[in-house]
Amino acid sequence: MKEGTEKFGFALAKQNYILLAIGFVIIVIGFLLMTGGGTQDPNVFNADELFSFRRITLAPMVVLFGFIFEIYAIMKKPKEENL
Repeated sequence: MKEGTEKFGFALAKQNYILLAIGFVIIVIGFLLMTGGGTQDPNVFNADELFSFRRITLAPMVVLFGFIFEIYAIMKKPKEENL
């Protein structure tokens, strides 16, 4: 590269930011899957609803996948564009 022709830009490419947004949506979906199971009466405890497969197994796996996807989105090397 010639002297004085350095290009300054963002650390990540547009594709990385799109992938980060997708990962964020996946994480939010995982947390939404964890919600619910509450009751208005403190004397009522429904273990089947509170400890369901969706809240105990599925939601944490979705959130974990979202975080792994975020790491991939950050580490993905953008394609070089020849301008």
